[in-house]
Amino acid sequence: MDRELIGLIAEEVLRQLRRTGSVVLPDQNAPPESADITSAACRAVPLVRDPVDPEALARMMARTTARIGVGRAGPRFMTRTMLTLRADHAQARDAVFADVAPQVLEEAGLFTVQTMCPDKNTYITRPDLGRQLAPEAVKALRERCVMNPDVQIYAADGLSSTAIEANLNRILPALTDALGHMGLRVGTPFYLRFGRVGSQEHVAEILGPRVVCVLIGERPGLATAESMSAYIAYNAYVGMPEAKRTVVSNIHKNGTAAVEAGAYVAEVIARVLEQKASGVDLIR
Repeated sequence: MDRELIGLIAEEVLRQLRRTGSVVLPDQNAPPESADITSAACRAVPLVRDPVDPEALARMMARTTARIGVGRAGPRFMTRTMLTLRADHAQARDAVFADVAPQVLEEAGLFTVQTMCPDKNTYITRPDLGRQLAPEAVKALRERCVMNPDVQIYAADGLSSTAIEANLNRILPALTDALGHMGLRVGTPFYLRFGRVGSQEHVAEILGPRVVCVLIGERPGLATAESMSAYIAYNAYVGMPEAKRTVVSNIHKNGTAAVEAGAYVAEVIARVLEQKASGVDLIR
């Protein structure tokens, strides 16, 4: 078979594949290959070739972080889709395994204590130790913190140090200022390394606050690695049921902005104190 015939056959095959949509030609409006594929600009570009309703697709993509409008190459994802997925997965892993940058804690004016976990691997594999404070931490809290405040606030890395770095220095001032304006006595804030949500029960028994609130990094997904939550408990005690916690979640730039969340969490805490209840016992 001569080269000319092979070329004609190849052209016909490609023509048929293009007609059925199995081959997608490069989009002239797509971001350049050198662009950051995790950026909002790149994510906003549909990879579906010739959509029936481009405006409707653009509206849907603007309203969700779900991976829609990603197109396909035959039965497979497009290369850009796969690369973005891998990049988002890498960010999620970094959020779990990295430590909060010391300068973030310095700017927030927080001192650091640690749970019974000696390292990150132990923290991930032993959730029970992430709820208990090390003896040195107990001693430091008793020496450096105000006892029996109305509200005790502290931060913990949880499963996303990235969330703490992205939100802590915005939410903490807004929260403490709002509580102060309400006339509430706020305890000495601090940072708990390798901390789980359940650590708030031990903090409550050590410091004796009426309400304890932990600002903690949530398990990252492939949509964001910066999500923080505020878990609030009234008269917390070791072994209390999860149903007694009130949570404000999705605190990040694409969810509830940190400053706005700080003001809202303060309102929730005020309601908790007024009703002397949290979790399912709190009347909305």
